[in-house]
Amino acid sequence: MSNTFTSKSLRSPKSPGAPFRAALLGIGAALALALGAPAHAQNLPGSGKTVNLARPSWDTDWFPTSIYAKALEALGYTVSGPTTLDVPTFYQAASQRDVDLWVSGWLPQQQNYLDQFPGDLAVVGTVAAKGALQGFLVDKKTAEAHDIRNIADLAKPEIARLFDANGDGKADLVACPPGWICEQDIDERLEAFGLRDAVQPTKASYSASMADAIGRYGEGKPILFYTWTPNWTVGALKPGRDVVWLETPELPGKPEQSVAIAGVEGCVADPCRLGWQVGDIRPIVNTAFINENPAVRKLLETASIPVDDIHAQNARMNDGENTEADIARHADEWIGKNRETFDSWIAQAGAAAR
Repeated sequence: MSNTFTSKSLRSPKSPGAPFRAALLGIGAALALALGAPAHAQNLPGSGKTVNLARPSWDTDWFPTSIYAKALEALGYTVSGPTTLDVPTFYQAASQRDVDLWVSGWLPQQQNYLDQFPGDLAVVGTVAAKGALQGFLVDKKTAEAHDIRNIADLAKPEIARLFDANGDGKADLVACPPGWICEQDIDERLEAFGLRDAVQPTKASYSASMADAIGRYGEGKPILFYTWTPNWTVGALKPGRDVVWLETPELPGKPEQSVAIAGVEGCVADPCRLGWQVGDIRPIVNTAFINENPAVRKLLETASIPVDDIHAQNARMNDGENTEADIARHADEWIGKNRETFDSWIAQAGAAAR
């Protein structure tokens, strides 16, 4: 994602538990047989090699990172990190091979960072296709009662006042804290659509602001917020049932942001103009590293995670299961439920190293 979100000071993920280690030994044995070698860990394609893994400062992507880390470990790699980095820092670090990869490239939102390092970085595989949405939402009841369909409708004083929680006459919008790139994106849109005098963006802690909005929704009060996906918010407030995506006018000079997108669940229109491009979440890797590691290339080309599974895990984090140990456990549980799929990733990656 192009946004830069707050990071949490947490310990590096713990190693898999005994049951998972046992499973890895079984995978290692299968790989060794496939490669015609003795069933020892040193015969895995990553034996003796280290992957310097990065993850983004928004923790909604830490679950996929943990699954990919465990897949790399299953191939015999030692995983260093993951190191938590903001978007610009990651691209700089990966271009210099201070880190090797992350699985949190939001494209096309991050394309401008990628373009700064031609030849040094590569996009390999897809974690979640068409899973990265961004936009403005309001509660469904208020949208339907007052025929609110477009963010520009908030320019009407009587509409803005519906979302006024503090009595200043402006609509209170859960936005992004200072320093996040989405803060800049939201400000740009409010300015472009003449909403500065009608909308007051709340730039405090996003999680705390959303918790307050959810509380207001529970009391039957109107709410207005920005969000992105994958994110726990669309689990807590389901588009189409609790809230609706609003359309956004064309952003001057950026027609690509106003492309109509078909099938956006819970949008007021279909196709829907969210005001942001729909993105894919894709791994970004150092070119030299990926050329040296065909097993990692094949893993990234093969692996993917359903967006709904990421949403569900994000909801668990929001409910309090948000420590490093929790995230590692969630990854182990996902792997256990998707064992055949996970094992196929490892088998195909191992075969690619022959």
